[in-house]
Amino acid sequence: MMSLARWLPSLPILEWGRQYNRQTLTGDLVAALIVTLMLIPQSLAYALLAGLPPEVGLYASVAPLLLYAVLGTSRVLAVGPVAVVSLMTAATVAEHAAAGTHAYWQVAITLAFLSGGLLLIMGLLRLGFLANFLSHPVISGFISASGLLIALSQVKTLMGVKAEGHNFVELLASLAQQASQAHWLTLGVGLAATAFLFWVRKGLKPLLVKVGLGLQLADVVAKAGPVAAIALTTWLAWSLDWQGQGMKLVGTVPQGLPPLTAPLWNWALWQALFVPALLISVVGFVESVSVGQTLAAKRRQRIEPNQELVALGASNLSAAFTGGFPVTGGFARSVVNFDAGALTPAAGVYTAVGITLASLFLTPALYYLPLATLAATIIVAVLSLVDFGMFKSTWRFSKLDFTAVATTLGATLLLGVESGLVLGVVLSLALFLLRASRPHIATVGLVPGTEHFRNVLRHDVLTSPQLVCLRVDASMFFANARGIEDRINAEVAARPALAHVLLQCSGVNDIDASALESLEAIASRLKDSGIALHLSEVTGPVMDKLGRTTFLAHLPGRVFLTNYQAIQALTPEVCAQGAAVQAHH
Repeated sequence: MMSLARWLPSLPILEWGRQYNRQTLTGDLVAALIVTLMLIPQSLAYALLAGLPPEVGLYASVAPLLLYAVLGTSRVLAVGPVAVVSLMTAATVAEHAAAGTHAYWQVAITLAFLSGGLLLIMGLLRLGFLANFLSHPVISGFISASGLLIALSQVKTLMGVKAEGHNFVELLASLAQQASQAHWLTLGVGLAATAFLFWVRKGLKPLLVKVGLGLQLADVVAKAGPVAAIALTTWLAWSLDWQGQGMKLVGTVPQGLPPLTAPLWNWALWQALFVPALLISVVGFVESVSVGQTLAAKRRQRIEPNQELVALGASNLSAAFTGGFPVTGGFARSVVNFDAGALTPAAGVYTAVGITLASLFLTPALYYLPLATLAATIIVAVLSLVDFGMFKSTWRFSKLDFTAVATTLGATLLLGVESGLVLGVVLSLALFLLRASRPHIATVGLVPGTEHFRNVLRHDVLTSPQLVCLRVDASMFFANARGIEDRINAEVAARPALAHVLLQCSGVNDIDASALESLEAIASRLKDSGIALHLSEVTGPVMDKLGRTTFLAHLPGRVFLTNYQAIQALTPEVCAQGAAVQAHH
């Protein structure tokens, strides 16, 4: 009971549930309606991509949405089948069963169970901090590239052709080859729907307000634009027999509620599926967190990676027990959910209800939904996240971050989403290690008439040839210990009259064993050269760690409370000079 009591207050649903009102209900219902209409045919397609019967896609889109609404921290993330995970599922399950068989479905269910279990364990072990190594430039590059890839992948549906390709170049080349085979009716409907939806995003709301509609009602009507496009084109496809003219429609949607299922309790199979399940879990988590963080930032919100692991784990476990396959936060549907005005995870609950009701009662009407209209909805939504302006701003701010953005975007476009994600993670870690190994170390001097010290390259300060004061603006650990040592050696070599080296440690929050050994070696070498090493402004935690060693006992110099006290004791003429300058002014 104690454990349960501690867990319940952390449930995200209790936070946003207290603030739920009529406005959020309206936004969530409109978004749920739009996402439901998009998710049904999309789920069918992803199930077929995974080698499973189409209705399994619907099964995987109900329970996961409900579980995520209770446990997830993103307000708009829509959990369900996604393309990358579906492809990985097909590649894994095909090694253990033949596609189209009941055994194949059972292995897919087992894969979802293992993936969910691994995600849940990682969440309970609080391994969500791994998402912190995804730098914002890398996330931005990945999201923009993914938006371009998804938009381009939908162009073939707008054209009514078959185009294959795993990356941007292959898709573009395939589309160019198929251009002469475009179905003109499909292309016309698709382009009209795309143009209409772009206009709805920018022009409909101001127009409605101008004609006298209330601001809130105008906003709701504008966000329901995709529903109008879907309803109108579906009715036209039915009344004008567009299918008979060669247009591709959603077609027959299998009916029925998700069944109760269970994974295969086969230890040998579990061992064989462990590594693929781990890869699917990691890829799904990275994709989900990347999308969730980007969308949350647009509303000045945040997500909690550890809780996301728990939520995604529970979602996959629920998919396993309701006839589904591995799921994660979907990029396209989350963007549509966000774009349609979803305000809380309750939109996911309404979407799950909508999918269930549609599966039972509305599937005949969805038969006539043109795939081109669905493609237009996705294109308009994902292109809103493509941000080319970040290249200019990032180039001005940091060439290193610009390299990260460009590399991640290029890799995702040229190698595919999965490879782009992996490279983005590796690049984030590489940038972290590179920055950590090159800490900022400033040579500082006394500002005349004060007790403050500033960088000699930026300010007019007082120094002494007998003393060099170095301010280390980073914690000291194995990755940067050699860099600090090299900087001190360079300063000593450049100053023949040097008698004191003073390290200002106000920015050093931690020190590890490697850095301690490096400091001991520095102190010893300086002592042999007749130079004393001193420390100043050492933080409490670092002083506590040094106090548990013999370093302070063997330190040739002293530890000063402040940098000014060190200058007073070691080179008092600098303080006198500073006072004289102040008196003169």
